[in-house]
Amino acid sequence: MTAVAELAGVTVKRGDAVLLDQVDLTVTESDRWVVIGPNGAGKTTMLQILAAQMYPTDGVVGLLGDVVGTVDVFELRPRIGLTSTALAERLPRAERVVDVVLSAAYAVLGRWNEEYEAEDNERAMALLEQLRIDHLADRTFGTLSEGERKRTQIARALMTDPELLLLDEPAGGLDLAGREALVDTLSDLFLDEYAPASMLVTHHVEEIPLGITHCLLLADGRVVAAGPIEETLTDENLSATFSMALHVSNSDGRWAARSVARHG
Repeated sequence: MTAVAELAGVTVKRGDAVLLDQVDLTVTESDRWVVIGPNGAGKTTMLQILAAQMYPTDGVVGLLGDVVGTVDVFELRPRIGLTSTALAERLPRAERVVDVVLSAAYAVLGRWNEEYEAEDNERAMALLEQLRIDHLADRTFGTLSEGERKRTQIARALMTDPELLLLDEPAGGLDLAGREALVDTLSDLFLDEYAPASMLVTHHVEEIPLGITHCLLLADGRVVAAGPIEETLTDENLSATFSMALHVSNSDGRWAARSVARHG
């Protein structure tokens, strides 16, 4: 399989803080990864590295056949779909939902004087339909619920037909119904053989959609375990990641975790 992203000995330091410590990872074109870890584990930092938004202090980053640092990142970024809280905060609240998605074709955050082809408009509407929010196309982004905004951001991330899709806590801030609806939608996406290589970051194993093939567990910037999800997401590995005794279960493809009760 062709490697879409490769990290070799990637370390990120900020002052005395080590955000990532000697991380190795290979993502191939058929992979669907989930990254799990506590707050401060380095999950978002790793996504920024993979999105060509940040350079490592040490190590080598290969993205889409190029080595970061030897290629113009502005040529790489349109080939990578990204959703994040930081990006969401920069989206114009007065922008129509369809234009939030459409403007990704020019890598801009608000529609100005760009001219779009009919095919661009058709793709934007098709993505809104795929994310089950086509009925919101003419609403303004600022009037949407949190769940609707999450879906709009994912549609935007898919607009350029990316080769790598990065989702930073897509279910964060959603209530139970909103989370489950989004997980269902992401399951449809990840089960699609034509979907791009993907990486989803979360704190909660309950947010793992169907179709995820691999799991990476991070703690204190270090990889605790990485590999096929059935082999990696175990009691031992998750307990080590969160520094507490945890039990992992899987029912009909959906994951769950709970603390292990201690009785005298």
